[in-house]
Amino acid sequence: MSNMPDSREDLPRDPGEHRPDTASSADRQRIEWALLERVKELDCLYGITRLAQQNGLPQDALLRETAELVRVSWQYPEIACAAVTIDGQRYTTTGYRQSGTRQASPVRIQGETAGEVEVRYLEPRPDCGEGPFLQEERRLIDAVADLIGRIIERRRVEEQMRALSRELIKAQENERQRIARELHDHLAQDLSLVKTGLERIWTAQPPAENNAPQAAEVTERLGAAIAAIRDLAYGLLPPGLTELGLVDTVLRHCEEFSQRNGIAVDVFADGLEGVGMDFDTQINVYRLIQEALSNTRKHAAASAVRIRLLASYPNLILRIEDDGRGADLEKCLAKAGREKRMGLWSMRERARLLGGKITFRTKPGAGMRILVEVPGLRRTRGGQKTNPDR
Repeated sequence: MSNMPDSREDLPRDPGEHRPDTASSADRQRIEWALLERVKELDCLYGITRLAQQNGLPQDALLRETAELVRVSWQYPEIACAAVTIDGQRYTTTGYRQSGTRQASPVRIQGETAGEVEVRYLEPRPDCGEGPFLQEERRLIDAVADLIGRIIERRRVEEQMRALSRELIKAQENERQRIARELHDHLAQDLSLVKTGLERIWTAQPPAENNAPQAAEVTERLGAAIAAIRDLAYGLLPPGLTELGLVDTVLRHCEEFSQRNGIAVDVFADGLEGVGMDFDTQINVYRLIQEALSNTRKHAAASAVRIRLLASYPNLILRIEDDGRGADLEKCLAKAGREKRMGLWSMRERARLLGGKITFRTKPGAGMRILVEVPGLRRTRGGQKTNPDR
């Protein structure tokens, strides 16, 4: 890092004391030095902004790297150290000591002081503004503190939104399971008993000949209602998930989807022998597949879908591809937001809920490709059966 040369103090106070070319050289040095300092300031703010854009970067790493960016941006980086303190936790540069001359600025989050940014010089330097610190450095440290406050505030809001999303999805899943049990265990069974009772009555006392068609129609409608209720309950909570496991349940759902919609679905699973998943992981992966197929049916105009479930311990990798018409992803997401459609949003939140990640790749005429990677596999003795292609 270049510092203002000592020639600053040697610059002529009376231009007549030296030749004009000497004064001109000193002016150039002063301008070059000032420009270099401004470049360091811009690099500092740009570097912090770039760190903030790394969504996967933990907060402690972000603040430590920010402290280092601050240190090298000051006038004398070779004797400087820096620290960022948030909520009582201090993140420092190497060699940080609480000694020497100090410059600091408070970090405010939602209007309250939550910490500070500080720079220290570990050796004396001549006064040039705020002690040994430049006036520009006061503006820079205030800007850094303000930027850090806004970054952390935004991250906290995002985390709150994610937490609310997780709670919403959990509540939605719990409600689905409750409704599914009510439909299957009560309503469907009650209607089955009614249907059986009517059939017994009509067997013991056959209706008049002119009423026989109506009696048959009532029985048929009851049967159709029972089947519809059971299908609805199955959609809300696939009954085979705990008994058969994820792969067999997905296979069954895809077969039924293909029969209903005329879209070929190819399912393949590999590497799942000897591993298991808890129910939350299984139901959310199942919902991801369910939602992807629903989107394909509604929007893709596809003729075929490929689903791959692959174990890469401890992660489960899910790939879903269709041969549909594709879309402009940015326009699709913007439209979904305007129209309050939950499909892609809920898929993203489910992946986050599992601690995983999801990516969408599509363009007009090229189909949709979805890649999901979630943790949650665990070793088991028996393991889950791997299903071949179908």
